[in-house]
Amino acid sequence: MSVSQPVIRLKPKVRPQTFLHGVPWVYDNEIVTDRRAKKIAPGSLAILEDAERRPIAQVAVNPGSRLFARILDLDLKAEIDQSWLERKLARALALREALYDLPYYRLIHAEADGLPGVVIDRFNDVVVVQANAAWIENMLSELTVALTALPGIKTVYKNASGRARGLEGLDDVSEVLTGALPDVPVPVPMNGATYMADLSGGQKTGLFFDQRPNHAFAARFSKGARVLDVFSHVGGFSLAALAGGAKSALAVDGSEAALSLAAEGARRMGKTDQFETRKGDAFDVLAKLAEEGQTFDVVICDPPAFAPSKKALEAGLRAYERVARLAAPLVAEGGYLGLCSCSHAADLSKFRAASTRGIGRAGRSGQLIHTGYAGPDHPLHPQLAESGYLKALFYRL
Repeated sequence: MSVSQPVIRLKPKVRPQTFLHGVPWVYDNEIVTDRRAKKIAPGSLAILEDAERRPIAQVAVNPGSRLFARILDLDLKAEIDQSWLERKLARALALREALYDLPYYRLIHAEADGLPGVVIDRFNDVVVVQANAAWIENMLSELTVALTALPGIKTVYKNASGRARGLEGLDDVSEVLTGALPDVPVPVPMNGATYMADLSGGQKTGLFFDQRPNHAFAARFSKGARVLDVFSHVGGFSLAALAGGAKSALAVDGSEAALSLAAEGARRMGKTDQFETRKGDAFDVLAKLAEEGQTFDVVICDPPAFAPSKKALEAGLRAYERVARLAAPLVAEGGYLGLCSCSHAADLSKFRAASTRGIGRAGRSGQLIHTGYAGPDHPLHPQLAESGYLKALFYRL
């Protein structure tokens, strides 16, 4: 805590225990937003006080955002500096090294790892940083030094894509912060499959590590199966299924670049003859496959976030229901249907209800055999439902 740090204060009816007990976000309607508070520069560190002017925590402030402050440390004497970042990174790394034999994982999962608004994915000696909060944007140089102090990390790349940075008033300029970014896609081994990650031109950080346990679960019932992977990206479920002994796999996506990476992954696995791709709108392709009379033993649909906010919830739930309604008829009798959602606004019960309704409207019925979540390198913050965004439902129809 520095004597020069600005101070923000909770409104009288806001309970300070909320934040002392772990809630990491303070919204603008919970703060006394007087002229002094509004003049604090975005990303500044400040002291959060209760209505009686008693200090509660050190926070990062952005007056231009509805999320006015993020809790950084309840220790008022802590120095939020490079050494502080190094301790957070070391603690996060210890968990991942206990979980995984190879250095391919999410290293930092934002609030759940004590670094609010920060996402870092690791690809061997390269880390891709999504700095989605103004405070960490201001500390990128310290973060870069702290990251390269970790064993084996040589390159730090800042990925500035995504709507979160826009909400914080940050730029969309991606850049190498240190080291050299590979000029070709990086092969990533997971679940016996090989995935090709485009670290600078792909979606998000280039690969979705969160689905790792769900890929593995689907592969368990894919031996000898005909598999359909819709919204496949770089072949998430289809390549895992082939690694698990699937007879064939068809990957469907709207991105030719993503499908090319999936095909390269299949080639490196020696599975080219068992792998096909089809580019197109997923809803259109699902309808077309039904018209063709095609069926599959395993169908997995892993769409983008149809409900990224509460405002989009109802439309998103209708989209999830439609996916289920179109996918269910393609599942052979006794086959399996996997339906996924990465929308934090659509909680598990609402997503499950929409999916089950869609299956019923397709004239099918079945057992819900498994509910999956993100892997343990994407830990859940107990006081932040948004950190548990991923749901995967597996039905036997």
